[in-house]
Amino acid sequence: MDRSAFIRNMGMLTAGMAVQKFSFAAIADEFPVVRTPLDKRHFRSNSVEAAIKTFQSKVANKELGWLFENCFPNTLDTTIDFEAKDGKPDTYVITGDIDAMWLRDSTAQVSPYLQFVREDADLKRLIAGVINRQTACVLKDPYANAFFKDENKVSEWKETDITKMLPGIHERKWEIDSLCYPIRLAYLYWKATGDTAPFDAAWEQSIATILKTFREQQRKEGKGPYSFQRKTAWATDGVPLAGYGYPVKPVGLICSMFRPSDDATIFPFLIPANFFAVVSLKQAAEMVNGIRKNATLANELKALATEVEKALAQYATVTLPQVGKVYAYEVNGFGSFNLMDDANVPSLLSLPYLGAVKANDPVYINTRKLLLSENNPFYFKGKSGAGIGSPHTGLDMIWPISLTMQGLTSNSDAEIKKCVELLRQTHGGTGFMHESFHKDDPKNFTRKWFAWANTLFGEFLWKTFREKPQLLA
Repeated sequence: MDRSAFIRNMGMLTAGMAVQKFSFAAIADEFPVVRTPLDKRHFRSNSVEAAIKTFQSKVANKELGWLFENCFPNTLDTTIDFEAKDGKPDTYVITGDIDAMWLRDSTAQVSPYLQFVREDADLKRLIAGVINRQTACVLKDPYANAFFKDENKVSEWKETDITKMLPGIHERKWEIDSLCYPIRLAYLYWKATGDTAPFDAAWEQSIATILKTFREQQRKEGKGPYSFQRKTAWATDGVPLAGYGYPVKPVGLICSMFRPSDDATIFPFLIPANFFAVVSLKQAAEMVNGIRKNATLANELKALATEVEKALAQYATVTLPQVGKVYAYEVNGFGSFNLMDDANVPSLLSLPYLGAVKANDPVYINTRKLLLSENNPFYFKGKSGAGIGSPHTGLDMIWPISLTMQGLTSNSDAEIKKCVELLRQTHGGTGFMHESFHKDDPKNFTRKWFAWANTLFGEFLWKTFREKPQLLA
């Protein structure tokens, strides 16, 4: 692009004050090119590039246009390894600055692109490849959360982790959401495309494996086959009582030894993950019945969903004098509970985004009030803004993912606009989102390259642009 065209496209910058003209150098300094150069990008989607051009041509705020161009395609630009394997698409997706594929992150990273697959055959194949690889990962070890592309690679955690570590596994932290996310991606892909090619016998077996694993972790007959300990000084990285966690009463809920933050749970019945499991089991049942014609497996999936749903109705809530009836974050079935929310998804805040509860559910509304207040021990408020953080990054560190999720689950125009503005103001001058930033200083952040946070923010901006463009003015 020549200098005159660049200036025409950038126009004049406004910030709630009198319009001022900037020199070319000032504009370039304000919004420098930070996106990966074209010749080094891992994957190009014409439909995503068209969305970027549309957004930038319609949204007057040039900083938001710059952020959207940097963040929304970040997964495609930097984390994708796409090829054909045994005649089928195969897509390995790293999380960013860690060369490993999380079942959770990889789904969250590519799901926002599903809205473009009808017009983009290459993007469709890429996402089908993610489904194929996730199927292989689940069949390799349903208790693992992160994998290597090289199936023979030995993890660095092999020396410190006391668990069944197979070659090709990066980390083996049992999290319910690790098995929910592949179902979510498969279901959303099926609904978006109608394509059933990825859902072969191996995929069907992976669903049966997920069902078996969930049943094992209801712990009705013993503790199950999984345990995990790590030689570390970090309490959040280890599981107590010989790696099985604190006791639970077998009430029908599913145990999760770790949260989606990869931090250990306190009470093993992680409520948002169990809500996510109910949604996923119902989606899997619909697919297994409709695509694979396996009514027996479909009925077993639905039966477990119903059982967990009933247990949630009985054990997931507590009543507080401040706000009334709310969802607890973790429980043990004996009456103990943990009131908080973590920034990663699934979180209590994210339940409507996952289709687990309605945004107008009275208990969710009460819970939301609790979570977005200082009654949540991991809600931080400072000079740079306010939002939910995580034990994973310590005190006073707010997560852009939680701010994005707050906006995506809000019915309030004022709140949505507030979330957009806060995210716009806290990228620390980098043009990208991060894992977390300090409540008083957005330049004090963790993880310079975290593709999930980038792509999710892009999803939020695109949704707002499509539905409420006036909020981006």
